[in-house]
Amino acid sequence: MPQIPEKIHELTVGQLSARSGAAVSALHFYEAKGLISSRRTSGNQRRYSRDALRRVAFVRAAQRVGIPLATIRDALAELPEGRTPNKEDWSRLSAAWRSELDERITRLGRLRDHLTDCIGCGCLSLETCVLSNPDDVVGERIAGSRLLPERPAARS
Repeated sequence: MPQIPEKIHELTVGQLSARSGAAVSALHFYEAKGLISSRRTSGNQRRYSRDALRRVAFVRAAQRVGIPLATIRDALAELPEGRTPNKEDWSRLSAAWRSELDERITRLGRLRDHLTDCIGCGCLSLETCVLSNPDDVVGERIAGSRLLPERPAARS
């Protein structure tokens, strides 16, 4: 990994890519989405401040746990421009994401627990499927690709 002397305060897109491990195209995408910013030289080349390294690391860590880019952008917008996100920033912002992650874990657990049943039932019904329609009361009582009217009980 190429080392960048401390006296250099701005990075080219290639240097930022090499140091962060993010592809140049990903950095351009992050910039287009407002996650990082650059200035343009007189030759129209991008230059990133050194804090972009930490911001890219922040974005990539948040993405790995499934946080949407819009949520990451909102979190980064709370930080002062040009300041490197620190451990306290990460703690504060990631705490706000905890409930969203807990809910996602619950949904994934439900998917894992019912996936075999769903494939085994053969219903392929989006209206009664316990996975795609988890609050469906009728789906808990019967399975099938269509809802059949219940027959009245035979008189004795």
